[in-house]
Amino acid sequence: MIYLLLPAAAFFGAFFILPMCRLFLVGGSGARGWSAYTAILTDPIYFNSLLATLGVAAATTVATLIISAIAGVFLQRHRFPGNALLVSMLTLPLAFPGVVIGFMVIMLAGRQGLVGTITQALGGDKWVFAYSLGGLFMGYVYFSVPRTILTVMSATEKLDPRLEEAARSLGASTWRVVLDVILPGLKPAFISAGAICFATAVGAFGTAFTLAARINVLPMVIYTEFTLSANIAMAAALSFVLGAVTWLVLALARTAAGSTVAAAG
Repeated sequence: MIYLLLPAAAFFGAFFILPMCRLFLVGGSGARGWSAYTAILTDPIYFNSLLATLGVAAATTVATLIISAIAGVFLQRHRFPGNALLVSMLTLPLAFPGVVIGFMVIMLAGRQGLVGTITQALGGDKWVFAYSLGGLFMGYVYFSVPRTILTVMSATEKLDPRLEEAARSLGASTWRVVLDVILPGLKPAFISAGAICFATAVGAFGTAFTLAARINVLPMVIYTEFTLSANIAMAAALSFVLGAVTWLVLALARTAAGSTVAAAG
């Protein structure tokens, strides 16, 4: 039976192990040597970009999980005319690449965007935030909600309704049922979806590239080091560290998710 794993092992070795080993070696071959891997903590530019990247990714994950939890559970539990249309509209961004989402953020909150036009018409200053971490946050949330909401809806469908009925029969209020039954039952789905959301936001490039006027996140720093500075070794080191952080988050989430949801019998 072990021979059945050989194709997967060969694929994993050729398209993951070898490229990562090569990336690691290139990262230590520059002028900084192997200290390039610690530069992300000692160099203020790299360190600040790491903090900004992790910060916006964490904020995106929290906001996405809150929105997806509320909307996903509601849409799965309540059927009404237009339900399918609403779900399809919420998942429409799945078809958009990051560059398109960045452009949509500019159309909404850019210098000529709808938000600025409305705030100026109301007598205030033109509100422009598309080219900041706020705009990037908006784009990442818009990009992440469709993926997360589908996961929440699928997990909600598998929840055993008898657990909620038992809690209500014991006198639990609606909020207690949500806090003590529904949320714990959906915990593995939240952890898994949140980890993927975080990893996507950490490594996303297209949206950041479109909104890069005043955004200094790690993917943009890597792009700058590689294309403008021709510092291939530093770009490789930063890429390896970014990949390691993302892998660590996914591995921890996989361990924390553990069991599946409380499914119906």
